[in-house]
Amino acid sequence: MKLRFLLCLCIVGALAQSDYDEEDGAEDKKDLKEALDPRGHRPVSRGRETYSAGPAAPPPISGGSRYRGRPTVAPVGKLMQEKEEQPDSGGCTHMSEKMGVLCPTGCDLKKTLQKQERNVRPTVEQLKRSVDELTQSTNSVYGYVLDMTAEVTQRQRVSEGNGLVVGQYTDSLETQHAFIKDAVDITFPQNIKILQGVLDKVREKIQRLEKAITSQRAKCQVPCKVSCPIPVVSGKECEDIIRKGGEESQMYLIRPDPLSMPYKVFCDQTSKKGGWVLIQNRMDGSVDFGRRWDDYRRGFGNIASDVGKGHCQTPGEYWLGNDRISQLTKMGPTELLVEMEDWSGSKVYAQYEQFTVQGEATNYILAAGRYSGTAGNTFLDGATELFGENRTMTIHNGMMFSTYDRDNDKWIPGDSSKQCSREDGGGWWYNRCHSCNPNGRYYWGG
Repeated sequence: MKLRFLLCLCIVGALAQSDYDEEDGAEDKKDLKEALDPRGHRPVSRGRETYSAGPAAPPPISGGSRYRGRPTVAPVGKLMQEKEEQPDSGGCTHMSEKMGVLCPTGCDLKKTLQKQERNVRPTVEQLKRSVDELTQSTNSVYGYVLDMTAEVTQRQRVSEGNGLVVGQYTDSLETQHAFIKDAVDITFPQNIKILQGVLDKVREKIQRLEKAITSQRAKCQVPCKVSCPIPVVSGKECEDIIRKGGEESQMYLIRPDPLSMPYKVFCDQTSKKGGWVLIQNRMDGSVDFGRRWDDYRRGFGNIASDVGKGHCQTPGEYWLGNDRISQLTKMGPTELLVEMEDWSGSKVYAQYEQFTVQGEATNYILAAGRYSGTAGNTFLDGATELFGENRTMTIHNGMMFSTYDRDNDKWIPGDSSKQCSREDGGGWWYNRCHSCNPNGRYYWGG
């Protein structure tokens, strides 16, 4: 840039000199017609001028421009001489034998500069082109620097974001590492100890099973004999069996639903014209009826036994199961017959021509109607010894089935200490609480 600046100064000076000479060219031609002082100060036609007697001052050597100065006043007492007119040699020079040749004049300087301009101009043009190229390159570099700056800024932002993500990921890894270390050091050993305890218990059970299997194998070395064969006759229920010829009261296979498996029941084919499915029987207290909900749902006990006649004609103590009882009542109109006998041999009965038990979704709600018999209508009337609300709370009709682990009675619901099943034992359609409880505790001797 410094080199460029100096060259411009030189060129500007030369051009300025050239412009100056051209503007004053016309005036110079007019002035050249007038007689000039040998020193070129001013025309002599303007009047007489006085000069000092001393030697003349040398003319100024300038770049061709004229200097119009003020006249010099001669000192007092000196003789003033009139300026001698010098011949005009014409052209751009004024020669005088006395004063010598004043050269170069402005015209010669212009010509000299024009000659030099021819050599300098191509260089200047080349320099201008170089400067333009340099300017373009500088702009390109500047743009590239701006792009690089933006890219660096963006990369710095990305780097900062990556640093934040790396920090979060590191924190997460540290948390997971702490969790895994705690699990490996504390949780896993504890679980291993628990599993070892469970494994030891399983081993003990396996040993007991192995002993039981060994004992059973010893007993089964002699072929087993069927003590209670099942009759060939079967049907949907006991009334269907009696129509097919099964007239003896004993254990049979029934299949109420063709899509379900058959199961064993005791059919009473003698009471009230026969065809009764025995859904509950108690005779000696040999089976515990204080069972859980699932036991009452599936059924439990012994269906029948052989007393030496070669077939199972003696019913055992059992509960058929709420699911099966509900299924039987849905097959069509169903009757319920309840027969009871005390320790002295007295017998009573209660018969309901309408009897249904809904499914487990409703907790096996009971519905009975059209009573007849000698035992008393406890399902519909409750305990006849009581009156008013006390009697009403012993009615069983419309009640849900309850066991000690599934309390559905009306005696302070939600209070575990107020449960009919826990207080009276067994599972039944309790209200608050009951007027009959055939599945309750079995009392020997009454």
